[in-house]
Amino acid sequence: MKIKYKIKSKIENSKILLSTYFIYLSIKENFKFKIITYLKKNSKYLKDLILTKKNKEFKIKYLFPCINDNTKETPLAIDYFYQDTWAAKKIFELNPKEHYDVGSNAKTIGIISQFTKTYMVDIRPLPIKLKNLNFIKGDITTLPFKNNSIKSISSLCVIEHIGLGRYGDKLDELGSEKAIKEIIRVTSKKGNIFISVPVHNENTIYFNAHRAFTKEYILTKFHNCKLVEEKYIYNGKLQDKYRTKNRNYGTGLFWFTKN
Repeated sequence: MKIKYKIKSKIENSKILLSTYFIYLSIKENFKFKIITYLKKNSKYLKDLILTKKNKEFKIKYLFPCINDNTKETPLAIDYFYQDTWAAKKIFELNPKEHYDVGSNAKTIGIISQFTKTYMVDIRPLPIKLKNLNFIKGDITTLPFKNNSIKSISSLCVIEHIGLGRYGDKLDELGSEKAIKEIIRVTSKKGNIFISVPVHNENTIYFNAHRAFTKEYILTKFHNCKLVEEKYIYNGKLQDKYRTKNRNYGTGLFWFTKN
């Protein structure tokens, strides 16, 4: 895992390698079938199948191959894991009567709803019902709430996507800024705001995936708020300090209260 992040860091320092890397990611996204890995996993599956056939309870019609679950490490999106557990811990400790979330991971919000009455806002309908979790269809750039009406709100790894068309939304070069403005508008005075965004040493667009921002830029957009806590995820580790050198790319976690 450490070697992987070292390689990624070197790639980010070269424009040519960086461009090549993103082309590779695009190809990989569309052609995930890896023949060598598949054959290795399939070979083990066939060996296990031959041994299992000796079991009297075995029936060929109930075959249920799960070849891709044979991995060396527990599959994990590290940035999401850190940011979601960080936000959930803060919300649990503050214990608001109600919590509102805009566009974050549904699984995480579902868990939060089990200890706090939660309202989930998204442009895409939630296809399930869960006690204590209420769905509200809405757009983060025009939230359906009154000014200063929400005491606890989160939006984790969402703001950076707004206005790039990735999720069917219209192109808007100020999409992220509009989203931030709306979150601040609906938050009550002394209300808590939890956000996470990709951070870089310069504002960048990775079209059409997401944007990345400098810490300073995020702070200027939340100028009428107080920064209570900041955390950063670099190379798979949760850290306290924002990096400005060597094109460091990471994820910033910010807890604000509205003045």
